Amino acid sequence: MSVTINLPTAGGGLQALSLVAGPAPVAASGQWNRIGYAAAHVVCDPLADIDPWIDTAVDWDRTLAYREYLWSIGLGVAEAMDTAQRGMGLSWDTSLELVQRSMEIAKAGGHLIASGAGTDHLVITPATTIDDVIAAYEFQCEAIEATGSRVILMASRALAAVASGPEDYARVYSRVLAGLKQPAILHWLGEMFDPALQGYWGSDDHMIAMSTCLEVLQDNAANIDGIKISLLSAEKEIHMRNHLPDGVKMYTGDDFNYPDLIEGDEQGFSHALLGIFDPIAGAAARALSALGAGDNAAFRAAFEPTVPLSRHIFKAPTRFYKTGVVFMAYLNGHQDHFTMVGGQESTRSTVHLAELMRLANEAQLFTDPEATARRAHAVFAARGVEINS
Repeated sequence: MSVTINLPTAGGGLQALSLVAGPAPVAASGQWNRIGYAAAHVVCDPLADIDPWIDTAVDWDRTLAYREYLWSIGLGVAEAMDTAQRGMGLSWDTSLELVQRSMEIAKAGGHLIASGAGTDHLVITPATTIDDVIAAYEFQCEAIEATGSRVILMASRALAAVASGPEDYARVYSRVLAGLKQPAILHWLGEMFDPALQGYWGSDDHMIAMSTCLEVLQDNAANIDGIKISLLSAEKEIHMRNHLPDGVKMYTGDDFNYPDLIEGDEQGFSHALLGIFDPIAGAAARALSALGAGDNAAFRAAFEPTVPLSRHIFKAPTRFYKTGVVFMAYLNGHQDHFTMVGGQESTRSTVHLAELMRLANEAQLFTDPEATARRAHAVFAARGVEINS
């Protein structure tokens, strides 16, 4: 079954696209040999009488239903991360409620979950100190661990703002990690995702910064499950992966090169903690099932068609990738509107959304072309484009 629509092009015209039905997501099969976390988005309540640039209203039913969908096909959930618009509309108070609600379901079903703890409730002023950053991290970590969740120790804008050098990063991470009840996952988020994190670990040079980060990992290895790095560089991730302390996992955060990094090489491989796993969840579950069964060809066949889409969704300015993630959830019927926390649906152009649909169609990610076409019509019509043929 296919449905033809007319999508806008960069030149101002329209181009026909035949939407085809891709495979429906199914529960994971076999034993996986990679851990796969999807950093999950939140669904806002579009009917809440709030000012979206100031306040947040979450549709809890749809938000939690999406997490149940991810768990149902075998993926873990990385909760309250930047994909959930943490620091871009989602407050700490709402983030904690999100973790608490997700953990209730995760505990009942025995599902894999880890949750972001940061310092985003801390107001940065000229008087902010390293001790303030430590206290802010400890406050959130305690709250996250009280729910029973493993902590993902998120990169801190406050730390980037007040640290005077690598020694401050070492001090903060050593202190915070020492107080945790279970090993944490660290997250090194690059400045392409958040410009406020420029110079993290004390240097603008990623390789120098990596040396500092590796020293922190070595000194605190007993309190660390792994590290997710999001630098969009396979070479840097592989270099770091090859130098990790024994027992510390690499979780790829590279939304450009994930198939190669997850498959690995003769020296090792990366597990996954990815924002792109949210919109390509079905393909990700198929790929990881195939890899666990030793079928690398099927792994590639499931993953490789999704890479052009991921590179498009995460193109610069990369921090606006959440718009593409939510648009895909809407097109596939996981929510009944394309409205985002903070009004972020406006951060990508109409032509960008059209190209997203072309690439998602090539990757066979639409399971119901007729329904997808109806949903797309509503969005493009509001932007002045008639897509129905």
